[in-house]
Amino acid sequence: MTDRYADAPRPAYQLIPSRFPPIGLFDTVATAADLNAVMELVGWTNDRLVTHRIARLPEPEWVYGRSNASIVMASFLHVSPMGMRFNGPDLGAWYAAGRVETAIIEVAHHLRREAVDGSVARIERTYRAYTCALAGSYLDISGEQTARPELYASDSYAASQTFGEAVRASGGRGIIYDSLRHAGGVNVIAYRPTNVLDVTQADHFEVGVEASSKRIEARRHTQ
Repeated sequence: MTDRYADAPRPAYQLIPSRFPPIGLFDTVATAADLNAVMELVGWTNDRLVTHRIARLPEPEWVYGRSNASIVMASFLHVSPMGMRFNGPDLGAWYAAGRVETAIIEVAHHLRREAVDGSVARIERTYRAYTCALAGSYLDISGEQTARPELYASDSYAASQTFGEAVRASGGRGIIYDSLRHAGGVNVIAYRPTNVLDVTQADHFEVGVEASSKRIEARRHTQ
C-alpha cells in the first residue's frame, strides 16, 4: 500500500476540560533553560513521568514564548497511563478534529465510557475549545478502515500505538485518520509540538452524556 500525505484540516479543534485551567507561565519564557525553571516552579518536574517524558521530547521541539504554549506542552507531558490511539504512555501528542462537532462527539464518547466504568448514570463536563493550525504534511489513512482494520480497532490500541510510535520515530509529523465516533469526521494527531501553531481559545461547551444512552447534549457558552 502506497502511503498518502495531506495537509491537516485548518483550523483543527481540540477540547480540553475547563477544570484544567490554562497555565500561562510557559507562554512568556524566552529560553529552554527558563522553561526548565518554570516547570520546576509549578511542580511539573516533581512528577517522575513528566520528567521522563520531557527527556524523550527533543529540546528543539519544545514550545515556549508564544500564546498557549502551555496548552501544547501539557498535551505531550500529561498522558493517559494507557496511552491513546496513536501514542503510548511514554509521550503524549496533540489530537485535534477537523470540525468542532467531531471534537465534541469524541470527548462525549470518552465521557460515556467514564460514566459506565464508574457506574454513574450521567456526567456533565465543561470544555474549552481551541483552534489551531498544524504545519506540514501528515500521513493520511482516512478512508482506510477496511484496508487497515487493526489501526481502527474499537477494542484495542495495541496495533495503532505501535504504528503511531513508528511514524513518530521515523520523523513523521503525524497522522490524519477517520473518526470512529462521528461518521464523516476526520481527526489528526501531531507528534511535533513546534508544528502546532496559532493556538487560540474559542468557545466553552458543556457536554452531557448518560451511561445508558448514545444521546449527547452539548451547549455552547461564548467566552
